[in-house]
Amino acid sequence: MMKVSAPVTVSLIYNHRTNSVSPQVILWEGRKYIVSKVGLHHVVRRGRTLYHVFSVETADLFFRLVLDTDNLHWIVEEIANGEPG
Repeated sequence: MMKVSAPVTVSLIYNHRTNSVSPQVILWEGRKYIVSKVGLHHVVRRGRTLYHVFSVETADLFFRLVLDTDNLHWIVEEIANGEPG
């Protein structure tokens, strides 16, 4: 697992029936990653700012993505090859 703190582009889908969001595509370091599985999603509050944290898998990599709800910017916090661990 490699700790990172880098801006990332994330496309997501909102499902009004289940009232949930799901990251679908990640654009990072000039590459496009298709999300194959969304694992844990939780919310963290730091001060007045609310963050949504998603653990997702692609064909090759595991990402921990964080959405800052104050500015709607995404950060990749962690990345790993294969299964998270």
